[in-house]
Amino acid sequence: MSTLKLLSDFGLRHTEIREKIVSVFISHTEALAQHDLEQNLPDKTDRITVYRTIKTFLEKGLLHKVLDDKGVPRYALCNEKCSSGDHNHDHVHFKCNSCNKTTCIDNIHVPGFKLPAGYKAQEINVLVLGICPQCKTP
Repeated sequence: MSTLKLLSDFGLRHTEIREKIVSVFISHTEALAQHDLEQNLPDKTDRITVYRTIKTFLEKGLLHKVLDDKGVPRYALCNEKCSSGDHNHDHVHFKCNSCNKTTCIDNIHVPGFKLPAGYKAQEINVLVLGICPQCKTP
């Protein structure tokens, strides 16, 4: 998918930095921390601009946040079902203990459950720790 189409589909104005950030997410299969993202952008990229762009992408439904086992926020592209105000991320996230990459596993959905009266779920996060196929030793 093209960066311009993604920005347009989510009602986002095109800017050079937004296009570069979307391109980085498209080219990575794993969820990225802000630091990881910044390492894939030109040296002169302002950290505050990156932070604000991530925040805007989260609000518009282009990205979703994944917390790893250390509490570090990582970000991944949303699926086609997401929109501003309606994120659908009832899937498993996997963090490799060897390479430390966190990936979305969309084909394993989190089973439904009923919360006690008065509670309303807004997002469900399931993180599985283990060894990914690339790091698996024979």
